[in-house]
Amino acid sequence: MVTSTRRKSTSIRKEIAAFKRQRILEVASELFARHGYESTTLDEVAARIEVTKPFIYSYYSNKGELLREICERGIRLSTAALEAALAEPASPTEQLHEIVRAVGRIIVDNRDYISVYQAEEKNLTTEDARKIRALRHEFDLRLTELLEKGRSSGEFDIQHAQRSALWIGGLLTWIASWYHEGGKWSAEEIIEDAVYTVNKIVMPRRG
Repeated sequence: MVTSTRRKSTSIRKEIAAFKRQRILEVASELFARHGYESTTLDEVAARIEVTKPFIYSYYSNKGELLREICERGIRLSTAALEAALAEPASPTEQLHEIVRAVGRIIVDNRDYISVYQAEEKNLTTEDARKIRALRHEFDLRLTELLEKGRSSGEFDIQHAQRSALWIGGLLTWIASWYHEGGKWSAEEIIEDAVYTVNKIVMPRRG
């Protein structure tokens, strides 16, 4: 009984800590996206959350660590969505459609994180930048493998699977740069248009 209570208490503490880290990330990504990484201080992040700067330091050792986690977020979520789609017993076409929809939604929901990475990669440490590029390479590699599989099965008509994977990844990433909540097009319209466009890239011509 005591052990069970202790485990429950530990779990609750972890959930609270994860919530606080997430809140810091959300506010920092918003400020970095609006004002730039170099122009934003941790004092401003703390003030927006209505906490002290030492509170921030209890979760992140410095501003650079915050930037790294923000820049990692989009690619880690996207890779997880890709792997989930690849694990489904579906055709390459169905898996590709699921990847585009899932990653498109991730980018829409986390566009500040993606925008910060695009604008502030130069401010990452050399090691952090290398690690994030390795994560992106793994995503591109797994997508390339799917495209190769679809080409082998005759579902896809592409000249070069790796280049096609890069085209698709770029198409999805740019959603973060021009989609705006409450804008002319809804997120659903954008995502379905991305699926349509990716089809144009990979599908054989009819007739």
